[in-house]
Amino acid sequence: MVTVLDAAPSLPRLFARAALTARGRGGGLPATHLARTGVTVDPARLAGYAQVCRFPLTGTLPVTYPHLLAFPLQVALMADHAFPLALPGLVHVRNVIVAERALGAGERFDLEVWADRFAAHRSGATVDLVASVRSGGDEVWRSRSTYLARGARAPEGAPDADVDVPVGDVDGVAARWRIPDDAGRRYAKVSGDVNPIHLSALSAKAFGFKRAIAHGMWVQARALAALQGRLPDAVSVDVGFRKPLLLPGTVTLSTAARDGGWDLAVRSAPSGTEHLLGVVWPQP
Repeated sequence: MVTVLDAAPSLPRLFARAALTARGRGGGLPATHLARTGVTVDPARLAGYAQVCRFPLTGTLPVTYPHLLAFPLQVALMADHAFPLALPGLVHVRNVIVAERALGAGERFDLEVWADRFAAHRSGATVDLVASVRSGGDEVWRSRSTYLARGARAPEGAPDADVDVPVGDVDGVAARWRIPDDAGRRYAKVSGDVNPIHLSALSAKAFGFKRAIAHGMWVQARALAALQGRLPDAVSVDVGFRKPLLLPGTVTLSTAARDGGWDLAVRSAPSGTEHLLGVVWPQP
């Protein structure tokens, strides 16, 4: 069943509702698909996103930007009491993007999202949120975001979670970044992702983190922005979010060319702890 919404739902309201209805979740994944049609990009929001993630402003969207368009619909699915996992505390552990071409900043898009693949993980359970973006009737962008609920249980007979990304040796340091303690709040302002684990040490501690952690999608976007000009328009991206990146922090970006694409790694500068591993390759 596809439910078409007239406007993007309010993310702060959805997160508040999800917190109030976190208890008593269970069952299987809902069959509902949520959709919007004729969606356009706000130039001011795009400019803010480009600034926070270090993308240049051009006539096309950064490959990660359509996630912002679809994210409110995904949160609406997860905030509904029919969704089996409580939204507060969910951790993004993998993201796969397939862009069939460059997306123009002035295009109109049709969005559709749904939940898929409820799986068992050694630390709990995972679920995938799939997003499809169409323009002119053709699918031009798709993503699959995998979220982990620690301590949750997947249904009997569920498959094992697929969260590992095969990456080759990535050792040479291409860049070093000092990430300030407000990085989560700055990305939340442009993305709408106001999950408390990203906003402050106090709110993150309520979910078991020592300090606020960076959004995985920001780390991914920041790494891809460093490769801007070296990525094709038709591209696939597969990243795994490893250990949480506590804020503030200093990290290194390592890259290695492979088969016309790139292997990526974002690691803690002091310890070498892996925060992101990823592969980028051209679409055939």
